[in-house]
Amino acid sequence: MNNHIKRQIHTTIKKMSKPTVGNKLFTNVPKDVWTLTGEIAGKAKADPKNANREIISLGQGFFSYAPPQFLIDAANKAMSSNPLNNQYAPTRGDLQLIDSLKNYYNQFYQKNLTNENILVTTGANEAILACLIGILNPNEEVIVLEPFFDQYISNIKIPQGKIKYVTIHPPKNLSEGKHTGNDWKINYDELEAAINEKTKILIINTPHNPIGKVFTKEELIKIGDICYKHNVKIISDEVYEQLYFDDSLKFPRIATLDPKYADITLTVGSFGKAFCATGYRVGYIISENAELLKYAASAHTRICFSTPHPPQIACAESLNLASKNSYFEDMRNEYDGKFQKLMKTFDALNISYTIPQGTYFIIADFSKLKVPFDTYHFPEDIASKPRDFKLCYWLAVEMGIITIPTTEFFTEETISNDKTGIEYLLRFAVCKTDDYIDKACERLLELKPYIS
Repeated sequence: MNNHIKRQIHTTIKKMSKPTVGNKLFTNVPKDVWTLTGEIAGKAKADPKNANREIISLGQGFFSYAPPQFLIDAANKAMSSNPLNNQYAPTRGDLQLIDSLKNYYNQFYQKNLTNENILVTTGANEAILACLIGILNPNEEVIVLEPFFDQYISNIKIPQGKIKYVTIHPPKNLSEGKHTGNDWKINYDELEAAINEKTKILIINTPHNPIGKVFTKEELIKIGDICYKHNVKIISDEVYEQLYFDDSLKFPRIATLDPKYADITLTVGSFGKAFCATGYRVGYIISENAELLKYAASAHTRICFSTPHPPQIACAESLNLASKNSYFEDMRNEYDGKFQKLMKTFDALNISYTIPQGTYFIIADFSKLKVPFDTYHFPEDIASKPRDFKLCYWLAVEMGIITIPTTEFFTEETISNDKTGIEYLLRFAVCKTDDYIDKACERLLELKPYIS
């Protein structure tokens, strides 16, 4: 049979077959910010203006350096010391890791945690997905505080949940001076008004990505009281818990503030953030309410059955070690130094920013950057987006600097009604080496002629 006949047969079969209709959650959807930012970075690298200079990326929050050596050593040891470590782990997590988590977190949970209060997951994202799939029924509602991590949205939609947004309001003078996380506020009347008989869950993120806000004890009590009053469960996304920089705040955990909050809260953590190893994909859920955690555990079993085994062993040994040495304190000090460099640069450029209380992100207002929005040629994907996407594109192509537009973390309604200037906010990640941060600051200072 020649190729011409084969092509005719293939064309005939294709015409006769019914087209595949994919899940509407994943078909004909706009490109997400991570895809667009990757394309922007590719465009910047290909542009002749950047032929002789390095593209500086402070965009996506992955590390430019290796995890601590003790984690690498523990991972190598885990794979070679016991053949069973290379096989399926128990569904709820390797007992060595569960014991390590239990021992560490009992200092915050008044020694109330047992093995039944802990679930190991394949990263924090799977932890949140497991909570939502395990608890939500179709058309039940989840309150999301915006700005929000974009993955929350699809995780809610997969089990057919509905979303109610409550805004963390930015300071009115966002484009002027310095702000803190305390200047970003929830209106608690708005929060309570968003609750109805279908409301099942509220998701809170602290320390908060992208704001860098650490919710205070007083704020968490107000949120906890409202949720307890209306029997709303809480998913507390605390993946950046080791990264807080305001000693006056420390790091309050909502589940530890009152037994009634503990009863309705599922707390999510991440070793990827704690040990600079996002590729290990080891997360976990803690809840004093073992019955509530069982729903997430059942969903976890059906999503991925169990989490990769060797990284669990490595994280168990490393958490035990980090609990005794000064690793977490040293890490906070190192991040504080990186932030200080970037904030000093923003000060020199007269750019407003929110001083980070936690995470490894900082948001800054670039409304004073003179970008020719009306005359500059932006790709179609970017031209239809808010101004922060255009700022990102211009910075990448013209200056070789990659960052993240923060309107991706807000709803279209909030963006269209905003009067504070959130469409000029850009997010910078400092989980990079010190010399890389130094190069980034030098490159940013080249913006001086473009700042009004």
